[in-house]
Amino acid sequence: MKKILYILSAAVVAATAVSCDKFLDSKSPSTFDAATVYSNYSLTENTIFSIAQSFGETNNYRGRYLPWIGLNSDIEWYNTFKPTDEKYQIAGYAQLPNNNQLNLNNGPFAKMYEAIERANLVIEGIREYGNPEENQDMAYLLGEALTLRAMIYYDLIRAWGDVPARFDATTSETIYKEKESRDVIFKQLLADLDEAIPNLPYPGANATTSRTDRVNKLFAEGLYARLALMASGYAQRPDDGMVGTGDLGTNRITSDPELQKSVLYPKALAYLKDAIGSGSASLEDFETLWKNQSNQDNLVAGPGHETLFVIPFSDGRGRWNYTFAVRSEGSSYAGGATVTRGGDAGPVPTMWFDYDPNDVRRDITCVNWRWNSEDEPELVGIQRWYFGKYRWDWMTRNPYKGGNDDGVKPVVLRYADILLMAAEIANEQGDLNYAKEQLLKVRERAFKGHEDQAETYVERISSQDAMFDAIVDERAFEFCGEMTRKFDLIRWGLLKEKMDEAKQKMKNLRDLTGEYAQVNMLGGDVYYQVSGKELIIYGFSGEAVKPVGPWEKKAEYFTKTVDSKGADTGLYNELVEGIYYRDPEQYMFWPIYNDTMTNSQGRIKNDYGYESL
Repeated sequence: MKKILYILSAAVVAATAVSCDKFLDSKSPSTFDAATVYSNYSLTENTIFSIAQSFGETNNYRGRYLPWIGLNSDIEWYNTFKPTDEKYQIAGYAQLPNNNQLNLNNGPFAKMYEAIERANLVIEGIREYGNPEENQDMAYLLGEALTLRAMIYYDLIRAWGDVPARFDATTSETIYKEKESRDVIFKQLLADLDEAIPNLPYPGANATTSRTDRVNKLFAEGLYARLALMASGYAQRPDDGMVGTGDLGTNRITSDPELQKSVLYPKALAYLKDAIGSGSASLEDFETLWKNQSNQDNLVAGPGHETLFVIPFSDGRGRWNYTFAVRSEGSSYAGGATVTRGGDAGPVPTMWFDYDPNDVRRDITCVNWRWNSEDEPELVGIQRWYFGKYRWDWMTRNPYKGGNDDGVKPVVLRYADILLMAAEIANEQGDLNYAKEQLLKVRERAFKGHEDQAETYVERISSQDAMFDAIVDERAFEFCGEMTRKFDLIRWGLLKEKMDEAKQKMKNLRDLTGEYAQVNMLGGDVYYQVSGKELIIYGFSGEAVKPVGPWEKKAEYFTKTVDSKGADTGLYNELVEGIYYRDPEQYMFWPIYNDTMTNSQGRIKNDYGYESL
């Protein structure tokens, strides 16, 4: 086994396109060693774990990819505007190929290909020695490896658009590869999932698929649908045949006839209908769902549960709450008086006001307070909101015994997404009634105690266009803070349009004009009081009379304000305009970084206009 692991490590170096004088061919282990490993379930399972291990690498999903890939959108943004800050530059569509946060030889691009190389070796080994045609346990591991590889490629394409296609273990002849059209990769991934899905059990069918950090059938079916939606949707694309030439590209759908909606949607919808009809997952109470997400011991897959797959971080790995939780300014919940954590990003300030007051998701998703060193919530200001889905006080263990890793396993896919993807695709296929059925399930959960309001809302949808608009809104309300919105907007061709709408709405909120003219009737003041672990705020919803009782007043809350140093702290124009610094449609994808281009021996080059920056 040690020899196999050494070979894996050598192959990984090749996969990252790091220059080296000597290269050990990853296909050259002795027949005895490979046969021993890949004919034994436990040893093969360990090689599956080596794929997952890559997620937790310091500069991969843990600390570089997940904190930045979903920002900014029309509903989520980085909470600091500072053009010279390279983290802001990533979120604000302003980064360069030399960005020090991501221009790393062990950054996410390299580490994702490390995981892909490991997956390639596992897939080849099982096919040659594992007898998956007759051994269902080995067939499951093959399906798991194919699904994990598909997920990693999906994430590579989300970040960089067109990337090298590596579906075989690397050899000395293939160590350096150019970028390939993403269409080639999409078709391979969809075929891989077609192969994998029949061999994957439903969630909860056995001990393995009762875990949310192991692959199950519903996750693979949902991933197929995500890939189908992305492959057939809009994105910035170089002209056909111009990938890797520095082409500016245009925002368009693919010209490949095999990746049109008419081809992909019927099978994607069939997989989603199977997932829904299986009864192997269901919606949970919304608050309970997110409390369980903070208490990782309660993350279970199977009937009665919603989460289908999470990033398989260990209990001491990952920076999800560290990045996205309600901010802690020295509270004991997040490490003590000398530590500030959370709140790097949050909902755009208008998001709370977009929710219906009876939508239970509003106050769970959008939080306008932070924890202070006295373990009390304190009001922050109209310009800064936090994701209330992620809270230190909901964690049942102290996440910080050293370092900045909290062990929270971010959700990759949950059942609500299965339902809303089914609604979207069914609507595109002309089945409005089925689309309405799936939308209603999500809407009724959101309007707990006001289900009749949800029913009336859905009943009034009478056309395909109206259903599409409803899905665009519903996905914002349901998934705010989960970093999927940017990619929804991209595939719909709405990224810049919706972000421009968000900019104007923030200005209107600041000035209490337009749709927010009646939001606050108290001259811009709000009142608040602490109630346990919550902050109750009065004055957001157009109240015309000051509250009676022990309320604290925060004056001129909505208006542009200045701190003691004369700096703007409200929704000033530069902050609002800074939701994007450069055209997000042109620069929706990250650049290929200098380190990667250098180590590829010049084979990998930038498109989309990065060459001229």
